[in-house]
Amino acid sequence: MKNLLICTDGSNYSQECCRYAAWFAKQLGAKVEVLYVTDLRQFEIPVVADLSGSLGIQPYEGMIAQLQEVEVRKAKFVEESAMAIFETEGVLDYTTFHHETGMLVDAIEDYAERADMILLGKRGENANFATEHLGSMLERVVRASTKPCVVTSREFRPIYHVAIACDGGVSCQRALEFMAHSELFRAFDLHVVSVAESHQEDQAAAQLAEAERMMNASGLYPACQVLSGEAETAIADYVQSAKIDLLVAGAYGHSRIRKLLIGSTTTELLRRCHVPVLCFR
Repeated sequence: MKNLLICTDGSNYSQECCRYAAWFAKQLGAKVEVLYVTDLRQFEIPVVADLSGSLGIQPYEGMIAQLQEVEVRKAKFVEESAMAIFETEGVLDYTTFHHETGMLVDAIEDYAERADMILLGKRGENANFATEHLGSMLERVVRASTKPCVVTSREFRPIYHVAIACDGGVSCQRALEFMAHSELFRAFDLHVVSVAESHQEDQAAAQLAEAERMMNASGLYPACQVLSGEAETAIADYVQSAKIDLLVAGAYGHSRIRKLLIGSTTTELLRRCHVPVLCFR
């Protein structure tokens, strides 16, 4: 894993995302590409009825020109703020900044092709004061990406304890294989959890045993536990009680856990777990 892509919008969450990116870059010896995308929608000219005969589209053209000037200055500020963090963390020489115009989901495609992992904050610049609001593009980016995505938390802290939520799905298998073959996870305190819902203890135990077997075969010996209750609540509680610093989970599986990251309970899990979440498809 040698190339990291970070999506930033200059928000507080993005600043912390830069710190996580710098941390991963140092652990992996990876290069970092920072992507800032100007949303084209803010420059769309509304169709306005000219009731007076003297009003038209011209005032909006002037407004758009001003918005474009502001956006250029903002992009420069975002770049300087991000690069200052990478300089402080000692990885500036391995970091490049890119400014694109369009939609983030579209712009990210070209950059994602050469990235091994994507990082983005779970809330955007308009969500700093909205405690239950997630970044509007978060779900779309995670859903569209074929690369592992790290959804970072508001406050950076070094990673020592890592848990993977296992549901036996395809994406969970990819996550397990990634962890088993990455040198990154060999220095961590590892945990594997599975959730037994609706009297499915045997199924959860079997999934956990298979996950443990895969990890052991690669020389990793995690603490393994079957949790009970609603998946989002059980996992969030475990993350807090076990002092987990990074949660790993498949974004698409075949059970309820897949809904934790893509679906109606995405907001609930990411809001409850105040730690980064590494998502796999």
